[in-house]
Amino acid sequence: MGKSRTKRFKRPQFSPTGDCQAEAAAANGTEREEDDGPAAELLEKLQHPSAEVRECACAGLARLVQQRPVLPGLARRDAVRRLGPLLLDPSLAVRETAAGALRNLSACGGFEVCDDMVTKDIMTPLVALLKECSAGLDSNEMSPREKKDQNRNSVENIANEAMNVLWNICECSNRAVTIFNKEGCLEIVLKYLSRFPTNVDLAISVAYCLQTVTEDNPELLKSFSAPALHVLESAMLSPVSSMEYILLKTLVAGTIWNLKDIIPSRSQAEIINAILKILSDVLDLDAGETVIRMHEAEKQRLEAAAETEDVQESASRDALMEDDEMEEIPHKRKVRRKTFISDLLPPTDQELRETVALLTAQQTALEIIVNMCCSEDPSDDEWEELSSSDESDAFMENSFSECGGQLLSPLCLSHEVHTAFTNYLIPKKIFEKTAFPNSTAVDICSRSPTWKSLVRKMNTIQCRALVCLQSLVSLLDVDHLGGPAALQTLAQHLSQLLFSQPDFAKHVDFLEAISSALRALLQTMASKNISQCMTPDQLMTLCTAGIHSSNTGVRVNVVSILGITGSVLAKEDGTLETLKTIGCFLLEVATKDPSLVVAGEALDALFDVFADGKEAERASVQIKLLSALKEFQPVFKMKIRKEGRGKYSPDQLCVLDNVKMNLRRFVAYQETVEKRLTA
Repeated sequence: MGKSRTKRFKRPQFSPTGDCQAEAAAANGTEREEDDGPAAELLEKLQHPSAEVRECACAGLARLVQQRPVLPGLARRDAVRRLGPLLLDPSLAVRETAAGALRNLSACGGFEVCDDMVTKDIMTPLVALLKECSAGLDSNEMSPREKKDQNRNSVENIANEAMNVLWNICECSNRAVTIFNKEGCLEIVLKYLSRFPTNVDLAISVAYCLQTVTEDNPELLKSFSAPALHVLESAMLSPVSSMEYILLKTLVAGTIWNLKDIIPSRSQAEIINAILKILSDVLDLDAGETVIRMHEAEKQRLEAAAETEDVQESASRDALMEDDEMEEIPHKRKVRRKTFISDLLPPTDQELRETVALLTAQQTALEIIVNMCCSEDPSDDEWEELSSSDESDAFMENSFSECGGQLLSPLCLSHEVHTAFTNYLIPKKIFEKTAFPNSTAVDICSRSPTWKSLVRKMNTIQCRALVCLQSLVSLLDVDHLGGPAALQTLAQHLSQLLFSQPDFAKHVDFLEAISSALRALLQTMASKNISQCMTPDQLMTLCTAGIHSSNTGVRVNVVSILGITGSVLAKEDGTLETLKTIGCFLLEVATKDPSLVVAGEALDALFDVFADGKEAERASVQIKLLSALKEFQPVFKMKIRKEGRGKYSPDQLCVLDNVKMNLRRFVAYQETVEKRLTA
């Protein structure tokens, strides 16, 4: 039913420790039953006159909301309306823990919870808090030296938690984005972003939020002035090369791409190159080797810290024993560790944080490339009409100066983008990321409870690379991809990836990603008459496994792959038996798959395979294709009429109606074929 449309990616949550604890609990079978007891008690304590009690209650709720079964109970007890006012509590500690509870609630609750939070007016105290934090940062610059650092850290910590709440809610609710626009939040968050040299965590949270709110938001784009763009540029071009700064620069690059429609024409090529250089540099890094190196660094640090502790404890015991006035220490009593200044500092997991930042940056870079490929900009011809003359360029540059940075001309430099992709070796680097994660790194992470979640992140990078590959194969010319030989090598690589995993059908995300990539690649090769490399046995193994997947996308991909391959084989000699196998398979799918989308794709594939060619005509008669389709035709029409409006989108229904019309025409064509061959 036509070429598949590559999906645009939303942004993942960035957390050094991985996903919500609820998911871990579910995986371990330790989810708690719904229990309003703890929730009721904690919510009651939110009103306590003691700030310490309120803080503890917020901290308890922050832990509790990570258990999904308790969320309905918290909603019934109006937890959001009770927590909201505490964002403006007189105590800074209460503000921070209340924001932390709301952050976890919005992250673990999903779309429904976030939308409910907006309905319950969480945006009012949240925006007020962000404004107060912004003002607080200004006042701290003027405060006495002794209090300045402490106050600034507290305010920035609160701002960081609040930014994460804002990001989560805007990710899930268009109403929240509208409020973001209306309340002028852009100026506030850009002030936070400008602190990236001293607080990268806060800057990363802001960058995530900006990448979310700038996507498909023309109203917000009007608010970006030249100084605002300069803040983004400064962050994107930061010379710091730590992995957290790499993540920050990647996120800001994604935001700037979202702002492409307001970039001055004279800066467009430069911006494209700056964005792609950042993405290229990110993808250059070897994530597997980084995992191995950073885990070893953590191990050595912990061992050194343990040795230091032993020496310090021994010295303290000796000092105590030598003090004649000290009472005798009972046997086996240990010296309290808090006697050491280093122990008063929070425990560090810097190696893990840095590694997660790199993995997240690589995933984000791949998602940005996919979204660049999916950009619905005007065609090249339209762009030429808009900007081919010197007068046009001069007008746009003057407009940028006069409007404070706002420029409503489109950025659609497909030729420049394609060339930049090639110059920065983007296709080659994406190809490398499609390989399975480093087995040593996977083994290390699998054996470490704190690093275990990184295995999933590494697998996600592979899947994103496969989807990215699908986009590039569909978008770029064959020459930009390295020529026909490179495409054949790529097809062999994908086949090896697929069939090197005996249980590939169990990994749904991987199967959907690789089948999408194969579909796009085989379609491109067929359109350019490049010989394909998958054997009929491999093809049927993939399709037999894929058609039983619960994922509709996988099933659509495998029947499309059969249609593409079958249409090529139909023009060759000696392919009768293979065509019969393909035809029977597609008929089975068309008549029995519960999804009309999959059934429609299978019918479309049948039309392609048996549209032309002597072998195809013979095969269609031998598998009794005509009689099967005649019998199914009224059933298909009835299913569309009964199920269509309730289960499928208008676009899907439009395609299905087209398939229905083509089915009628194809049946008429098959009648002429059968008459001719049986005459």
